[in-house]
Amino acid sequence: MQKLSVRAQNVLKELAVELTGEQPPKGTWSPTRELLLELTAERLATARNCGPHTMREIVDWAQGCGVTIRPVIPPGGSLAQMWGELITNASAGSLTSTEIVGALQRSIRRKSVRIPIAFQVILVKMLLSSFE
Repeated sequence: MQKLSVRAQNVLKELAVELTGEQPPKGTWSPTRELLLELTAERLATARNCGPHTMREIVDWAQGCGVTIRPVIPPGGSLAQMWGELITNASAGSLTSTEIVGALQRSIRRKSVRIPIAFQVILVKMLLSSFE
């Protein structure tokens, strides 16, 4: 198993404090299994200094340790297909905030400037309901 880069270690050190209360030492460090089990793709995607390359490195490293970190939105398929599935889930009342975050992050990574009007309406309704 390869060593984690310094950036990946630093990202995981910050997450260790947040997720497990562990205070990692300065310098070279390997995350505990407890931390790896607590990690989610959403948490990695929103962590400071954790870009797509670092996220992939951490996910691959965790996989080598026997821990699978599943993506928020399954990879593959077109953005149009992803938006369609999310709109269908919202219509059925089963859309989660995790799915929304994952879809928006995927859209950002793909540098898409198009978000369907139906999904924008859903976001506005959700935002308005959470502020009232």
